Amino acid sequence: MLDSGAFTFMNTGKKVNFKEYAEQYAKYVKENNIANYIELDLYNIIGIEETEELRKILINITGRKPIPVFHRSCGKEYFHKLINEFEYIAIGGIAAKNIKRSEYKYFDYFINEAHKKNVKIHALGLTSLKTIKRYKFDSVDSTTWIGGRFGDVYYYENGNIKAYRKKNSRLKSSTEANKFSLNQWIKFQKYADRYL
Repeated sequence: MLDSGAFTFMNTGKKVNFKEYAEQYAKYVKENNIANYIELDLYNIIGIEETEELRKILINITGRKPIPVFHRSCGKEYFHKLINEFEYIAIGGIAAKNIKRSEYKYFDYFINEAHKKNVKIHALGLTSLKTIKRYKFDSVDSTTWIGGRFGDVYYYENGNIKAYRKKNSRLKSSTEANKFSLNQWIKFQKYADRYL
């Protein structure tokens, strides 16, 4: 699954020509035959209509539908529109904390509604093991494994993954820490694919 990188745009404040970016992204998807790719998730920046226009560009160039991203700000009706038009959708706003932990209980509704239509549902930016185990998303993603830049190193053990940070110490190489952590997260992914 390939993400467009739109979340980064929202956090950098850089000026980007989204039409050109969508065209380049779509060409990359097509050239590399990527089956599952996420649309440019720009609802909070340019609104629904313009995001849908960018989606059309993606579809026209790739010849296949992207995974659209549902945000709570789009409203429940829009969610139902998406699950009637797509085979795979994503829920955004988790990493940005637009969806608060106290609201995670609503995931069941969205997952069940999607599954009634045989639509897969992906959670963007979901790392919490408790949440992953509790809710039956078809897939999740996270960039937590790159915690080496913050001094975190992850270890997988018996179906769990934990972050370790040695107090009053610096990592010699965040790159090496991230490589190690990525391997640990891959071990967890294999566990999750099999048991969750």
